[in-house]
Amino acid sequence: MEVVAVESVTLDGVMQAPGRPDEDERGGFAHGGWAVPYNDPVMGRAMGARMARGGALLLGRRTYEDLHGHWPRQPPNPFTEKLTRTTKYVASTTLREPLPWENSVLLDGDAVAAVRRMKAGDEDLGIIGSGALVRALARAGLVDELLLLVHPLVLGTGQRLFGGVDAALRLVDTLTTTKGVIIATYRTSEEERRGSTCSASTSPRATRRHPRSSSRSGATSTPSTATSQRRARGCSPAACTRPPRRPCCALRATTCS
Repeated sequence: MEVVAVESVTLDGVMQAPGRPDEDERGGFAHGGWAVPYNDPVMGRAMGARMARGGALLLGRRTYEDLHGHWPRQPPNPFTEKLTRTTKYVASTTLREPLPWENSVLLDGDAVAAVRRMKAGDEDLGIIGSGALVRALARAGLVDELLLLVHPLVLGTGQRLFGGVDAALRLVDTLTTTKGVIIATYRTSEEERRGSTCSASTSPRATRRHPRSSSRSGATSTPSTATSQRRARGCSPAACTRPPRRPCCALRATTCS
C-alpha cells in the first residue's frame, strides 16, 4: 500500500485555501481561491486520471469538514459522486463517530501510528489538502509519492506545505498545463523511506539529468521513469561522510554522518 499526497502549491510553497475565497481565512489570509484561474482541460484530465486509480482518501479534520460542507451541496456531478462513494479515513482528535458523510471512518488514536499499521494492507491512500497531516506523515517516512500542482504564482504569505520537513525527492514525471501549472510527481526510494542508506539519485549528477519532453494538446510532458528509478541503488553509510553532506532520509530531518 502506498500513501500519495496531491497538493496545489504556489511557487513559494503556499497551500492555504486554493479553491475558494472563504476556504481558510486563518491568519487573515486574503488570497483564497488563488488556484481557480489556472484550471484548464489538461489539469482536468490529469486529475481525472488520478481519481480513476481508486483507493481510499486520508484527510485531516479541517479538510474533511470543508469537503463535506461544500461538495454534497453542489448540483449532481461526477466529483461529488466519487467523493461520496470513496472510503474516507479521517484523522482527528475532536470528531466522534458516527461521522456525517457516508463511507467515512475515524482513525483510532494517533494518526501516524494508524497509517503505519494500514500500510500493511493493499488499499492505497490518497491525501488532498490536510497540510498538518502530510507533514506528520512525511516526517515519519510514510509518504511514498507527492503529486504537486505548482502554480506560477507567488503570494508571500499563507501556510506552507513543507514547514519543518527536510525532503530529498526524485522527480519521476512532469506535465505542464496551458496555464503554466507544472504537475510534478516526486517519489522516495524504499531506502530513503526506511532511512537506512542514501539514495544514489540525490547525487549532483542525477539531479542534472533532464528527461526528454514532448508536446501534445497544448501541454508538455516528461515520460515517467518511475519503473527504473524505483530500483535506484543505495550508497553505503560511509560514503555519506564525504562532502558535500547530503540528506540521508527523504522527508526526514536527518543527515548522514
